[in-house]
Amino acid sequence: QVQLVESGGGLVQPGGSLRLSCAASGFNSADYAIGWFRQAPGKEREGVSCISSSPDTERYGDSVKGRFTISRDNAKNTVYLQIDNLKPEDTAVYYCAAEANVFLCRYGRSWYPTDFTSWGQGTQVTVSS
Repeated sequence: QVQLVESGGGLVQPGGSLRLSCAASGFNSADYAIGWFRQAPGKEREGVSCISSSPDTERYGDSVKGRFTISRDNAKNTVYLQIDNLKPEDTAVYYCAAEANVFLCRYGRSWYPTDFTSWGQGTQVTVSS
């Protein structure tokens, strides 16, 4: 049974950093594409980053390039999202999602929430002074 659990969210001041974790169980996350999405109140779910199955390809949404870094620790079966220089507009619930598709998150192909079938429960990130 595919299960994803996000953690690491919280309240942080503008300019601060957070590292979100997406712990996978029931499957080998290295064989799956893992996406990070966020959803702010009243807004659509937005893809912020995605990592393909191994060999890894990392992708980022235009609004977060240069500030977000996705990585994978295969030994811990966990995918991380490092968020630096946080801005108030980063405030949202952050979700990770998984899909067994070797083509997903590779270059030359966009990625959307509808591409993923397994989701975590989300972790709240609030950026405020």
